[in-house]
Amino acid sequence: MNMNHLAVIVLESLTRKRSAIAMRKRRRRVISRLSATAFSLLMLLCSASSLRAADLIPVPEFTNHQMPQALTALGRALRPGWSAYADLGYFIVALSLASYLAVKGRSRRGLFLLAAISLAWLGFWREGCVCAIGAIQNVSQAIFDPSFAVSWTVVAIFVLPLLFALFFGRTFCASVCPLGAIQEMVAVRPVQVPRWMDQSLGLLAYIYLGAAVLFAATGSGWIICRYDPFVGLFRLSSSASMLTLSAIFLIVGLFVGRPYCRWLCPYGAILALLSRLTRSHLMVAPEKCIQCRLCEEACPYGAIVQPTIAPSSAESAIGRRRLAVALGVLPVIVLIGASLGWMIEMPLARMNPVICLAERIRAEDAREIEGMTDASEAFRAGGKPLADLNEQAALISRKFGFGGPAFGAWVGLVFGIKFVQLSIRRRRTDYEPDRAACVSCGRCFRYCPDERAAHGLIQMENK
Repeated sequence: MNMNHLAVIVLESLTRKRSAIAMRKRRRRVISRLSATAFSLLMLLCSASSLRAADLIPVPEFTNHQMPQALTALGRALRPGWSAYADLGYFIVALSLASYLAVKGRSRRGLFLLAAISLAWLGFWREGCVCAIGAIQNVSQAIFDPSFAVSWTVVAIFVLPLLFALFFGRTFCASVCPLGAIQEMVAVRPVQVPRWMDQSLGLLAYIYLGAAVLFAATGSGWIICRYDPFVGLFRLSSSASMLTLSAIFLIVGLFVGRPYCRWLCPYGAILALLSRLTRSHLMVAPEKCIQCRLCEEACPYGAIVQPTIAPSSAESAIGRRRLAVALGVLPVIVLIGASLGWMIEMPLARMNPVICLAERIRAEDAREIEGMTDASEAFRAGGKPLADLNEQAALISRKFGFGGPAFGAWVGLVFGIKFVQLSIRRRRTDYEPDRAACVSCGRCFRYCPDERAAHGLIQMENK
């Protein structure tokens, strides 16, 4: 390849890109900080509201929503219909195609078109109910509750994206997940979020994952479905509060790339862990990379990491001591988290509708409160023995006796591992995608000079 010609091409690409970036750099920085701050406040408000017991008990406020039916241990296996088979077939085909387009085909246009199809099919046509994200709750409740049966197609939809992530990275996020697709469509002017803020907010997804498993395993509610920010939009029928939440996410998504995927999606947290292990991930080819930094500037998710400078011997020694301290503190953080989880065991348990009802009946019988709620009145009218209700409540309380400390330990482990991760300085000689953060969207393809030449957008001369 003629190096002079290549230098001219790269210089032209850099000039076109960076001239536009220079004009908007200061404005984007301000917008980035304001958007990230507003989103942080939004997450705090949502987290606070989600702790109210009354919000965890009702079914999702969608007019067509159908709650899963629990079967007895001697019951039949669920029989999926033709639509479930069609959805499963689409999952397999779409995951395969997305993995090819991201890893081999390296086609941003193909990935975007497939995302639009997934949004139409799995989003608006299937109303967001074929959901690997929500399947976390199906699988969790089936594991801990022997009376709850789950369809094998639901298990397959839950497992398949994980298997593909293990081999090809987060290609499910790229073009198959309707929640990711709708956020990708609106990300028209994304700005860079400060890395420290991006990393900090990313911990919320793991905490959300632990809470979703806890509440599903104890039969206390499916919070992922209830607080899904886009299902109400897909069904074109929801409460005003949920539609407002959808609008907020989409507005924030104009300037912050995929806020739900990056900072709240519990399934994305699992995919991020598995995608770290893959060897066939979307990569920046080191033999072709000229370190023009165009891919880094084009990625709205902060998923392109820079080369590192070799540390001095003194810096290496400091880094080893820092890592030793982080590893030593990790068990302590987990133990503190478990202790806090044990302390909030009863507040968490009171979010279960059975325990709430049992305590309400007990308080009414003891004349501690006056009047009856709809739930207590319906229970009394049903004529069921109070002893059965108390026995069921005691069983659920025992589940929280284990689940509360386990949830606290999980949160402590999340913070502890992040502390260890920050203490590790990896050596990199080239620009690389952060495999956990990269959603394989292919946005970086159209800015790379080598990729543009491969797709015939520019001409390069060979030696």
